[in-house]
Amino acid sequence: MNQYMLREEIIRCAKRMEEYGLIRLTGGNVSVRLPDDSVLVTPSAVDYRTMNTADIVRLSMDGTVLEGKLRPSSDYRALLYMYRHMPEVRAVIHTHQPMAVAFSLITDQLPQITTTMVDEVCGEVSVAPFTVSSDEGMGRLAVESAGDAQAVILKQHGVLAFGDDLEEALSAAVYLEESCRIYLMVRSAGFSVPALTSEQIEAENNTGEFYGQQQEE
Repeated sequence: MNQYMLREEIIRCAKRMEEYGLIRLTGGNVSVRLPDDSVLVTPSAVDYRTMNTADIVRLSMDGTVLEGKLRPSSDYRALLYMYRHMPEVRAVIHTHQPMAVAFSLITDQLPQITTTMVDEVCGEVSVAPFTVSSDEGMGRLAVESAGDAQAVILKQHGVLAFGDDLEEALSAAVYLEESCRIYLMVRSAGFSVPALTSEQIEAENNTGEFYGQQQEE
């Protein structure tokens, strides 16, 4: 996928984040690592509905603006920290999804309670300690808290979700929000929330061959 197509995909992803209720207005951000190790990121405080491909900012790993006339997302320092310290990650999205934020107010660890957490989030999710917006520490704490999961909840703030591409990152954020909603619904009904057992998780991990379409040889 060329850079122009990636810029289009970034804008589509941001719009889908709003459609899924993960952000409001100009909140959050979307970024992708390019093959030359530079990063495309959404600009700060620009409406995703009117954003165009020229608005996307391209940064070097040290934060130098390589392309673009707008200021990058105010969280760019945290995002670049993640890319520098998680070389396997190619895409990161940052959301302010309400169920995950609500979850962060009552506990610090979301176990794997649903099959979609196993399939799409890929592990139990930690709540990283609070940091102010735009601080590099947000990225540092996300790296330290990630474990095997493809998402981290930021206490009283939102979520950083990541993966090999934007579809993977978005899927992790969406299904994390769904699992947080389920957790909060069960707790509000007065019940404890059982985690999947290690045997159930292992069995679920072995079902991947049955999901999706087979690629033609």
